[in-house]
Amino acid sequence: MSQKRGLGGKPSFFFSLGARSIKRLLAPLSDALPRIVFRLTCLAILDGFALWFFWKTVIDGIWFLAAAIAIITLGINVIFLREDLHPFRWLAPGLALMLLMVIYPIAYTIYTAFTNYSDTNLLTKQQAISAIEKEVYLPEGGISYKWTAFRSSEGKFIIWLISEDGQMLLAKPEEPIQHSPQNNPDVGTLDQENIPLTIKGYQRLSRIESVRYLQELSDIEFGLPPDTITIRSLDVAAQYERRYHFDRLKDAIIDLETGETYRAVEGTFTSSSGITLSPSFHAPIGWRNFYRLFAGVAIQGPLFRVFIWTIEFAFLAVFTTFAFGLLLAVLFNDPVIHPSYRKAIRSILLLPYVIPFYLSILTWRGMMNPHVGIINKILESLIKFSPPWLSDPGWAKAGILLINLWLGFPYMLLITTGALQAIPSEINDAAEIDGASEWQRFWYITLPLLLISVGPLLIFSFAFNFNNFNVIYLFNSGGPPMPNTPSPVGHTDILISYSFRLAFEGGRGGDYGFASAITIIIFIVLAIITLFQFRYARIWEELSENV
Repeated sequence: MSQKRGLGGKPSFFFSLGARSIKRLLAPLSDALPRIVFRLTCLAILDGFALWFFWKTVIDGIWFLAAAIAIITLGINVIFLREDLHPFRWLAPGLALMLLMVIYPIAYTIYTAFTNYSDTNLLTKQQAISAIEKEVYLPEGGISYKWTAFRSSEGKFIIWLISEDGQMLLAKPEEPIQHSPQNNPDVGTLDQENIPLTIKGYQRLSRIESVRYLQELSDIEFGLPPDTITIRSLDVAAQYERRYHFDRLKDAIIDLETGETYRAVEGTFTSSSGITLSPSFHAPIGWRNFYRLFAGVAIQGPLFRVFIWTIEFAFLAVFTTFAFGLLLAVLFNDPVIHPSYRKAIRSILLLPYVIPFYLSILTWRGMMNPHVGIINKILESLIKFSPPWLSDPGWAKAGILLINLWLGFPYMLLITTGALQAIPSEINDAAEIDGASEWQRFWYITLPLLLISVGPLLIFSFAFNFNNFNVIYLFNSGGPPMPNTPSPVGHTDILISYSFRLAFEGGRGGDYGFASAITIIIFIVLAIITLFQFRYARIWEELSENV
């Protein structure tokens, strides 16, 4: 190739300088180009999937999820396209999952609490409209037919139709309906019922085979609109017409058969005469779920008793497990015991913590059975008394606390052992020199310092037991039942199990809006209690400063 030369025939100095400059400028780009292409390709794939998912949620009217997908996708694109946001790229997957798995469920739960979302109002408005618009009717003067289905080896269907007056039709999907099809050369010999034995390319289905494919056949429109025929039962097919149409300008459904107008009223399309259409959809209803919770006659009675027992259970569960765990920790932290023995004993005591809790609860339930339980048999032989763990309110509560003690003390043993070993021995040695007794050293020195370390964990344990649904429900399902209550409730029900009864066992099916409202109230109550507990935790800290 020829090069540009100067007056002396040599390459131009400025040309060489420019070429080297361009090469230096393009070198970083050539190194980064594969990374840029890979990043843009991944973003394109992500955006394509997100766009498809977003469109599906919009079509179904799931606006909350659609908004969450749009925000997450937009945020990921901004982070990966802006170089100044490079450090956030490592955090982007975690932030996206947090928004989708944590923030979105919390926001949607709050939204659901103000709706009538339930088993009877499960769909979105758009989904309900689509389901209603699929309803058809047989217009006046419409002809119904008996049908016989034929199926090809590729899985395609055609139907042979016979009207009451003996008229025969052959209908295929997306093709005009054939009248007098018996003259068609593809149609074989007719049997005594005027049904072809064979049709070229298709096999006749028996009645049993028709039952097998009935749902698939019912979803097919045979013929071309508006002259289409639909199967509605094993015996009847007809030229049905769509009955309902949604008028977006009026925001109402029109009955094309009667002319009746149905408008949305709290999730149900209702006419002026009170007739309703099904299915319903979930819609905002304001504070009604909260009103039901606090003003409902069926709830007011036992709610206070359930709330008091919830506080008692959470407090006693924490107190008993902490006291027993601390007792064992102090006993087996004694230097008199050989270290190897201490490790072995602690390992054995931690076994209840590694066994699945539901197995432990069901095992304890079996051992407390009044008739065949091993615990009752031992007590019967020793003191001639068999406690009614499952039928007496007091004994049922004692049994739950005993089971919870078995489940919880290994955790308390673990954390208190670590906290005890973290307390400097010099403090206790100095107190002993000053003449403090062993009890005084424990009460005024060890325990305050211990509470500073494990105080937040005790607060967490209280919050956990406040909502400890498993031990309540698996042991006795909240029983024994309270008498003379308008709603189903048991003596050992706590707020979370009582909420479960109200939302899912009250004869209304799954009432998710009401359950969400109860969840919010439980959260608020628990947050207030936790704030008070943190206040006492600060008091423990102030006390430790004086030690």
